[in-house]
Amino acid sequence: MSAALTTIAQVAILTFVLASMIGLGLSLTVQQIVTPLKDLRLVLLALASSFVVAPAAAWAIANLFGLSDDQSLGLLLLGVAGGAPFLPKLAQLARGAVAYSVGLMVLLMVVSVAYVPLVLPFLVDGVTVSAWDIARPLLLLMLLPLVVALAVRARYPGSASLAPRLNQISTTALALGIGAAVLVGLPKIWDQVGTGVILATLLFTVVCLVVGWLLGGSGREQRVVTSLGTGQRNLSAALLIAGTSFVDSPNVIVTVMVASLVLTGTLLLVAGELGKRVEAEAPPHAPGDAEPGR
Repeated sequence: MSAALTTIAQVAILTFVLASMIGLGLSLTVQQIVTPLKDLRLVLLALASSFVVAPAAAWAIANLFGLSDDQSLGLLLLGVAGGAPFLPKLAQLARGAVAYSVGLMVLLMVVSVAYVPLVLPFLVDGVTVSAWDIARPLLLLMLLPLVVALAVRARYPGSASLAPRLNQISTTALALGIGAAVLVGLPKIWDQVGTGVILATLLFTVVCLVVGWLLGGSGREQRVVTSLGTGQRNLSAALLIAGTSFVDSPNVIVTVMVASLVLTGTLLLVAGELGKRVEAEAPPHAPGDAEPGR
């Protein structure tokens, strides 16, 4: 049963990543994605939030809660790895700047490929990380589908009509993948109750969200994206490093897995609540009013 659920989770998450990347590529243009990144101050603050504040917060919180060495290392892996395919979906849920979320996602992933192998050996003795091992799944499963979809959209503008359907597929796959992953990880999550890992992850997520909001730009839509982008860590990179560089310390990968589930669930709840507030604050349309954009 566990093996079947694991397979379902893996296939569903893969479907989510591919469908969301292709859907975003068909719904946006290169100019829409690149334009927000021309704000140098915004970009530098977003990078500082993800690659300076997040690692420092992970280290400080691990010490605050007195986590074991393996647990501290697992949280630190999440702290140093930024960028994830979930960010645009979180931005959609929170009614944030989706184009900016795609640009920021790509930027954080590219920086992570160079940053993690460079910084982690200084933080953890004896660890070696291959930049290509981190870059390969990001390039093949995320950037390549995004680039191809952007090219198709530029050549065939009518292909944008497929984006809503792909968005529905990605949302369904994400829900299925997370549900299956939670069922598989329940015993491990239960084992971590009382060790401080869950509370430490929650505090880490809150700190990242708050810092990202404070440093995230001038408008709500940008702040929302930078906040969620700081909170959403590169779970695949952290799991890859934990599973290859710390084979003899299984508690490291267990911590990363448990923290990943807690972090992702928290961010989905926060993004959904932010989106609901926008909908609640929006003025109602009179019966005869035209819908926005029409």
